[in-house]
Amino acid sequence: MDMTSAPVTDPGEAASYAERVARHVPGLWDLHRMAGLLLAEHVPDAGRVLVLGAGGGLELRAFAGAHPGWRFDGVDPSPEMIAQARRLLGADSDRVTFHQGYIDAAPAGPFDGATCLLTLHFLPLDERLLTLRQLHARLRPGAPFVAAHHSFPQADGQQDLWLQRNADWLISGGVPEAQAKAGIATMKERLPVLTPEEDAELLCAAGFSDVQLFYAALTFKGWVARA
Repeated sequence: MDMTSAPVTDPGEAASYAERVARHVPGLWDLHRMAGLLLAEHVPDAGRVLVLGAGGGLELRAFAGAHPGWRFDGVDPSPEMIAQARRLLGADSDRVTFHQGYIDAAPAGPFDGATCLLTLHFLPLDERLLTLRQLHARLRPGAPFVAAHHSFPQADGQQDLWLQRNADWLISGGVPEAQAKAGIATMKERLPVLTPEEDAELLCAAGFSDVQLFYAALTFKGWVARA
């Protein structure tokens, strides 16, 4: 999940957790709905979907609610965020098998589809490519993959421009100005962000085809591709 979201350990904090994530990611709920629709173009009614970076459970809740026949494997390194996902999902948690760790903790599959939302921007280039290749290897041929994360131009002052726009978005949504502007330095320091062109090329290098941009919201971009 996005770096702006701290782990939640109190069930009573679930609503505020979701609100915090939505404040930082423009169109978060629509992103989840679009991802589910794109998966459903090729995932069968009783399909199995891999969700990488599943902590918190927000996208799992959206997918499970819209597609009652799907089953899921959710992977996340944080036990606290996995626990939060279980609480958020309620009875639907019976349809999810959780795995604590990274992509190598995921079963071999083959899966009918996969997502990785608000996660890949944490990974350096080499690790990101390895993760995508391992994810690709777990999908059936032709299975859909949906990814979304920070991705924006980096050269000729564009990085500062887009980070300022991201801060302006947060401020307009009620985040204190000092906190939003401090986040600019944090993102520069902690996130190995790629350009949209580099992200699309990386998906191709990992073995995916038919890479299409479907979501663009300030510093966030999203793609759908086929294994």
